[in-house]
Amino acid sequence: MSSIPIKPLHVGISVADMEASIAWYREFLGFEVVYDAYMPPLKARIAFISNGDFELELFLHDDSIPLPPERLMPNSDIQTQGTKHVCFAHPDVNGFLTDLKARGVEVVLGPQVMPDGKTMGFIHDNNGTLIEFIQPLD
Repeated sequence: MSSIPIKPLHVGISVADMEASIAWYREFLGFEVVYDAYMPPLKARIAFISNGDFELELFLHDDSIPLPPERLMPNSDIQTQGTKHVCFAHPDVNGFLTDLKARGVEVVLGPQVMPDGKTMGFIHDNNGTLIEFIQPLD
């Protein structure tokens, strides 16, 4: 079987407050809005935000439900089936997490060195969604 050419396009995240989430992702991760509209059939406002050629699709549903506590920590979240988190490469995870923490972002795990030698860490966005950062090996 031949390889099918695919590449990541976007990840969807449900949020509690669209303006606050757009502002958070802009301030801390450099995302900018490329589309923002309300979709009546879905009962949700949808915004696409991008950083380079990667996008996040933010959903604000009219009847939004917060994340359950077990979804807030990487080690307990993996018990629940489904998508877990988005991960971004960063050239200096330790420095980046230190900077984010100093600016009020909750660092959930790390930085720590994984068995393969890469440094990783997790943060929460302003909704409690887990975001991972990995520092690739040179």
